[in-house]
Amino acid sequence: MSILAVIFGILSGCFLAVLVGIIGSHRRIGFGWAFLISLIFTPLVGLIVALLTDPLPGGGQRWGCVGTVVAILGLLFFAAFLLLALTGGAMLLAL
Repeated sequence: MSILAVIFGILSGCFLAVLVGIIGSHRRIGFGWAFLISLIFTPLVGLIVALLTDPLPGGGQRWGCVGTVVAILGLLFFAAFLLLALTGGAMLLAL
């Protein structure tokens, strides 16, 4: 596996963990714990834990469009990682 694929994997995992943290910030678990659980385990486990906690009272939207931007960037990095992992880096050589 190339070093570039590893970097894309780490970046996509971090972006997804930040997204789970943003979801957790609207719940009792908070950003920090949701982010930490997502980094230690996987973002999927962190998302499940964050969604199982109770929402904050009066859960108004505090982040504006930041969550959407982070989600889109996370999905783009994840798609790039999958593309690199499945093609073995051949897409980079084609560019």
